[in-house]
Amino acid sequence: MIDPGDYSAHLEVAREAAEQAGQILMRYLEEGVEIRNKADSGGMSYDLVSDADVHAEEKIAEVLRAATPDYEMLGEETLSGGVDAEHLWVIDPLDGTNNYAHRIPHFAVSIAYYHRGRAAAGVVYNPAHQDWYTATAGGGAAHNGNRIAVSSAASLAEVLVGCGFYYDRGAMMRSTLAALNDLFEAHIHGIRRFGTASLDLCQVAAGHFGGFFEYQLSPWDFAAGRLIVEEAGGRITTARGEPLPLAKTSVLASNSALHEQLAAITGRHADY
Repeated sequence: MIDPGDYSAHLEVAREAAEQAGQILMRYLEEGVEIRNKADSGGMSYDLVSDADVHAEEKIAEVLRAATPDYEMLGEETLSGGVDAEHLWVIDPLDGTNNYAHRIPHFAVSIAYYHRGRAAAGVVYNPAHQDWYTATAGGGAAHNGNRIAVSSAASLAEVLVGCGFYYDRGAMMRSTLAALNDLFEAHIHGIRRFGTASLDLCQVAAGHFGGFFEYQLSPWDFAAGRLIVEEAGGRITTARGEPLPLAKTSVLASNSALHEQLAAITGRHADY
């Protein structure tokens, strides 16, 4: 059994689970994978799922249960642990499914351990590039084993900003576009939309983005990336600058220095 307070041990378990899930994702990608949408019968959705997602999540759960049999698990596909559990794994077996469906090698496995409601260990892994982002509470954040830190920029005119679009193509899409317009008017260097929120948060942590926002994410999308941002010296809240719940929510991450400036813009349009 792992000591609940040994966050490094939890990180190693998460890395093992992510690596095995990544092998499944890459095998499906090489051999061919059928992508389905999650719409109800007769409906239309841009939210996709595949057997790769499901099998990767099953493998992650198997590895985590072997090491921590009494922990609850919350995941995108089949796991429904409670967010108020004392020991909780939060799992996204495949973040960036649209990229994956189109064979764009920018997707990730995201796994986080929450201890009494607080992020304690997290890993975001892109198996297409063997790219690892990791963090433990109080232990800092790393990219492929090297410590990372957020940008030192003090002005929006010095940075790139990342964004995401939720699957909704109505009011939320228009809010996102309005916020992007205001960001350009604040003279940011540019916008990047890479389609994998967990990796976008890591871009903030590594200092490549000055900020990132999306108006709706699920907890498994940001559970690990949140800790990586914070341990790299960044700040992460809702789009209005409020404390971030472990629930479906808007998300704004920054290098801390730019947070109030960014929240003034993203919060202005969070009216869906």
